[in-house]
Formats: sequence, C-alpha cells, structure tokens
Amino acid sequence: MKEQLADILDQVLRRNPGEREFHQAVREVFESLEPVLRKNPQYVDAAVLERLCEPERQIIFRVPWVDDEGRVQINRGFRVEYNSALGPYKGGLRFHPSVYLGIVKFLGFEQVFKNSLTGMPIGGGKGGSDFDPRGRSTGEVMRFCQSFMTELYRHLGEHTDVPAGDIGVGGREIGYLFGQYKRITNRWEAGVLTGKGLSWGGSLVRTEATGYGTVLFAERMLATRGASFDGRRVVVSGAGNVAQYAIQKAQQLGAHVVACSDSTGYVLDERGIDLPLLQQVREAERLPVSVYAERRGATFVPGRRVWEVGAEVALPCATQNELDEDDAAALVRSGVLAVSEGANMPTTPAAVALLTEAGVLFAPGKAANAGGVATSALEMQQNASRDAWTFEYTEQRLAGIMHGIHDRCLATADEYGAPGNYVLGANIAGFTKVADAMLALGVV
Repeated sequence: MKEQLADILDQVLRRNPGEREFHQAVREVFESLEPVLRKNPQYVDAAVLERLCEPERQIIFRVPWVDDEGRVQINRGFRVEYNSALGPYKGGLRFHPSVYLGIVKFLGFEQVFKNSLTGMPIGGGKGGSDFDPRGRSTGEVMRFCQSFMTELYRHLGEHTDVPAGDIGVGGREIGYLFGQYKRITNRWEAGVLTGKGLSWGGSLVRTEATGYGTVLFAERMLATRGASFDGRRVVVSGAGNVAQYAIQKAQQLGAHVVACSDSTGYVLDERGIDLPLLQQVREAERLPVSVYAERRGATFVPGRRVWEVGAEVALPCATQNELDEDDAAALVRSGVLAVSEGANMPTTPAAVALLTEAGVLFAPGKAANAGGVATSALEMQQNASRDAWTFEYTEQRLAGIMHGIHDRCLATADEYGAPGNYVLGANIAGFTKVADAMLALGVV
C-alpha cells in the first residue's frame, strides 16, 4: 500500500509541477491514508485517490479594470471547483499578490476535507486573484470586484458553486461582488455568496465563526486533559478577522491573550490585547499593528514572529507555513499545551512532527478552522428558507458542529490505532465521507 500511495503521489507531483503548497497538502493527507486504504480496498480499485487529486474544473481568467488615474490594470482570476460529491462547491475567494494556481489548488484540496468534516452537504472549491486591495481606493476595489464577477458569474449558482471571503475579501468586497452578480443575472439569488451583510441576507456569527470555531475546537481538546482556557497565556498570529475573533472567544473563556501580529512584526501586550482598539486600528483605519502598540503603550517587535513569546496555547491565524520547526521548538520550550490552526496549513510538516512528538495537542486547520465554512452553510440554509436566526441560536449550532468535528476526529484516530492524533483523525474522517460519496456516484 505504501508503494501504491508513493506512485500516486509521484504522479500528482509530475502533473502539477512547481505547485509546492499543493504538493505539501496532498502529501500531508496521503501520509494518513495507508490504514484506511488497506481496510477499504474498494477506494483503490475505483481510483478514488487519483480522482480526488484532480480538480473537477479549473477556471483561469483575465480581470481588466481601470484605476483612479485612468490607467488600465490587468490581474488574473482563479476558481478551482475541486469536488462536488457532497454538494455544491463551497470555499472562499482570496485577493492577495501571492495567489497563483498552486495556492488556489492547495486551498481547494483542503476545503474538500474541511467541508466533509462539518457534516454539511457542501463540496469543496476555492478561488481568488493576485489583486492586492491594500492601498487601493474604495472605487478601485469596487471596479476590480465588478470586473472579476463579470467573468466568474457564469460559473456560480446556489446549487453549483458558492464562494465566500478569505484573505483580502471581507464584507466590502462580498457586497461589490454580489451587487454585480445581481446586476448581470437579474436575480436576487442570496445563496450564491456567503459572508453577506446582515441587512441583505447575511448570517449572524458568520463574521466571528472561523476564529470562534478555532477556539471552541481547542477548548474541546484541552478538556480531554482536564484543562481549559481559564487563566491560560495565549498568543495569536495575525490581526485580521480570524485572529480578532479567536482573541475575543479566548478572552470570553478566561484566557489571557498577550500577543498578535501582522506582516510587519508582532505586538506583545502583557496587560492583554485590547480588542476594540485592535479592531479600530486594523478594520476601521486599515493600519499595521505597530500603530496599536503605539496607542496602547505595548511593545512592538518588528520583523519577528510571534511564536517567540511564551504561551500555553498558540493559535496560528495568519497564513500558510507561518510556524516552522524552530518556532515549534520555541513553543515547546515555553510549555505550550495546545496548538489550534485558525489559518489554512499554517504549520510546516516538520513543525507538526515536532509538536506531536512533544505531546502537544495539535488541531489541523481542516478541522479547527471549519467553523467559517460551517456557518456559511448555515447562512445558505437561512437564505433557502428566507429566514434569519438569532446570534445565540447560530452560535449554538456552530458550537455543536465544532464539538462534533472534534469528537469525530478523536474517535477516528482511536479506530485506526493513533489515539489523540487529530491530524490522522481529520484526514481519514474527511476522506472516507467524500470517498464513499464518490463511489456511490460512479466514475464521474
């Protein structure tokens, strides 16, 4: 079985040259699958893995738009509709200069398993552009979003493909995208995009969901060792949406959150992060965390990673491969108990191995940050029924989903002889649900 897996992996690497993030995501899943394939040879016979590693559809398109000086700008747009065995493609759009096909495929591949773990009827997809909204005027962002949707709209639909936000795509961008979709199609199809504003079809808790879910998963992990967040020293990477609401939920559970970061460095605030001030600086004024430090009287450390700050719980909520082996070693030395990934694949494979060997509770992003897409699916439910739920009810549903994901990962790890291994549990639990659906649907 190891040889068969190695052969399939070699084939994937050859067919997708230069896409290092995609290679890393596939390799990480493959490392967990030997026991499940041995137990279920039908997956091998039906070439489920080979099909799962090939997206159902990859869309790449030109995005022309005009800046404030009247100059024509050209960006590249992507949508990878990865797997629809469980439902319509579901996954965010990322606007960032680093976006290329390999990034989008890695995110889409991860999304397939993440969406499977939620138990909701949604497939996996991802998209975005190399457009950078930072430093652009509101008018420029609007014109870009309108041009982007003018091409993408023909591939979307509430029963086909339902995008949401990601890095660089928040409520403002979703609004412009939805407005253009509505204008072109002449339909108020609220379920075609999630992350919408509350006054026009959005869901309460959607803004908070990814960060909240990351902490709720970690809370459940800590409970397996008789621990909790109460009084724990916590560090969070990032300072955007996921990080902010991870901070908020951790603080609600009694944690002492002392650090966060952005691409310029990190803030150490021993009094505890002042979340309203952080949100004012980052969301309202779109300024770096150094401004927060200046106004708060906290310490700003430029060009360094937040993981050098000692903590009992670490929440990587920024971007892929932001926590490496050296960072993991520093966390272990500081006595870290748990690491819960709020971002997609933020921990390198070497760092995961080190943390696991040290006995640290480790929650992979496909499980721990599934709260965002789960609440997107709840938003789709509300749109389909023309309903709107209360914050309390929606948060209750989110907590139930996150606890269910945790328990499913833990039970699966136990079943396959790796108790406490959330990576193996998440990979196998996510894979088997999709694989069974693919078998049921035939060779398509």
